Amino acid sequence: MKKKLLSVGFILAIVAVLFAFTKNDDNGIVLQGAISGTISPADGAQAVWAIKSGGDTTKGTLTQGRFSVDVKAGTYTLIVDAKDPYKDVTVNNLEVADKPVDVGEIILQQ
Repeated sequence: MKKKLLSVGFILAIVAVLFAFTKNDDNGIVLQGAISGTISPADGAQAVWAIKSGGDTTKGTLTQGRFSVDVKAGTYTLIVDAKDPYKDVTVNNLEVADKPVDVGEIILQQ
């Protein structure tokens, strides 16, 4: 019985942490902000970062040239960390609310 209570307590703690990083609308629906887009050439970047005004930094997922960074509401700078011989790209002043922001295609320059 004690083992079951610990398991239930652990699951509830995980759920509470997950809800701490989401926002609910007026109807109680959980909303998530994100920054997404594509990078060309697809193998030209090694990482994508979103830096929130005030200091929070979040690393995104990058797969076959498509990226996504899950973030809280706020103003962000997006940094594409390019592989050689390409140059890094910075996109400033991305306003994220409770809906995903698609920045479209980012073309890396040599």
